[in-house]
Order: sequence, then C-alpha cells, then structure tokens
Amino acid sequence: QVQLVESGGGLVQAGGSLRLSCAASGRSFRDYAMGWFRQAPGKEREFVAAISWSGGSTYYANSVKGRFTISRDNAKKTIYLQMNSLKPEDTAVYCCAANNDAGRILTPSVARSTSYDYWGQGTQVTVSS
Repeated sequence: QVQLVESGGGLVQAGGSLRLSCAASGRSFRDYAMGWFRQAPGKEREFVAAISWSGGSTYYANSVKGRFTISRDNAKKTIYLQMNSLKPEDTAVYCCAANNDAGRILTPSVARSTSYDYWGQGTQVTVSS
C-alpha cells in the first residue's frame, strides 16, 4: 500500500513558477509509475503528467507540454512537478497518484484516472492574471 501527500501549492502570478512535491510512504514506491492530475472547480479531473517507475519514461498532456516537467527521486520516495510559465487556466487542485500496472515505457493508458490505485488529497494551485 502507498500513502501520498502533496505539497508546494500556492498563489502565483501568471508567468511564474511553482514546484509541487508528492511524498510517498510504503515499501513498494519504486514499483509504481506515478502521475499528476488536476481538477478545477466545476470541471472534470484532468491528466497532467506521468513518469515510469524508473524515471526513464514520461508522458504529458498537450496543455502542459514544454511548460511542466515531472521527475522522481526513488531514494526519497518523492515525485515532483516543476511548473513554469503558469497560466490562469492552470488553476486547480493538483493530486498525485500511483499506478502499479504501467510498464517501463509509458503508454497513453497512464492518462486515465482509472489506471491508478492510490491517490493523495491534493494541493491548491492558483494562478492570478
């Protein structure tokens, strides 16, 4: 079992940057691919980015490609989401999630929330214009 706790959210002006962290507990963290999702008020949950268990494969939503970078440190049981050039439409609650079924090379299935077994509570990101 994996428990996930996000941090690093906050209020930032458009064009600014934030780095989110997701700390995991549990013995099997390095067995899981990890993902970030976000949900804005009144909208459905949206995939943001995913990273394989080794960190060697990543997958991004088109809306964040080139602006966001996902990474992981298995020794620290933590994943990160570096968000640059933030836009007001990036405002949402960001959650990390663990996926036990993804392979070494990620496929588009990692964009589905149903592919994930464990979820954190989320951290709020607000981008002002």
